[in-house]
Amino acid sequence: MHFRDGLLILLVLLLTGRPLYAQEDSVPVPTDSTAQQTVPLDTVSVARAPVYMLDDERFRWQQIVAPTVLMGIGTFGLCSKWYQKRINLPVQKGAEDIRAGRYLHFDDYIQYAPAVMYFGVGFVPRQGERTGGERALVLATSSATVAILVNTLKYTVREKRPDSDKRNSFPSGHTATAFMGAELVRHEYGPLWGLGAYGIATATAVMRIYNNRHWTNDVLAGAAIGILSANVGYWLLPVERRLFHLEHRQKKWVAVPWYSGEGQYGLAFSMVF
Repeated sequence: MHFRDGLLILLVLLLTGRPLYAQEDSVPVPTDSTAQQTVPLDTVSVARAPVYMLDDERFRWQQIVAPTVLMGIGTFGLCSKWYQKRINLPVQKGAEDIRAGRYLHFDDYIQYAPAVMYFGVGFVPRQGERTGGERALVLATSSATVAILVNTLKYTVREKRPDSDKRNSFPSGHTATAFMGAELVRHEYGPLWGLGAYGIATATAVMRIYNNRHWTNDVLAGAAIGILSANVGYWLLPVERRLFHLEHRQKKWVAVPWYSGEGQYGLAFSMVF
């Protein structure tokens, strides 16, 4: 397989890896109201109010199709000598020929661009359904999920990097971060914003291979983790609304530390307002 063929297959997988279901209109789940009445104290039972949830925050099996396919291919590439010989090595050789000794490290920065888009676009009028505090909480939860999954696999699988003897190549943390942000953008703002974010995420994945930092199966697995983690952020948001009393829009700070496993670390802040 030539380098161009391998790169074309990779691009198709990454660009079509986004969930194929349409975003549905989100409506609050109504809660029943009961008239106040006087009853004997020994017959009173206290019922907890339903968790406030938008329709697009519910789990749907279609949301795990793309991550499952991408992770399946990534895992196959990890275990298959055929994949290593027919795809990984030709793509690595082709990237080396194109690179000609010139490394471009802007992927260290653009990996965060989709996440910045996710938080920032919401302040544009008529964009997004959740408050800034809710978006920050989703972003913090998704980032924590990426950090847990990426680091667990890196130091369990211990795949050797293509450019060194370090054994933390699988999966790609940069790619996971970029695709997490891209899926958050698509989920919150729709396919047009999402297309741009996924383009940036795909560029990040390609540059990880260009710079000889990862194999193709590493970036496919990273994309799977990023997409899945973004959905986890939305699945847990209704519970976090109750936990942090977001229904009342009280100002609260939430801080979640994260570490990518590739030397990047930080602290994600969430303020409910």
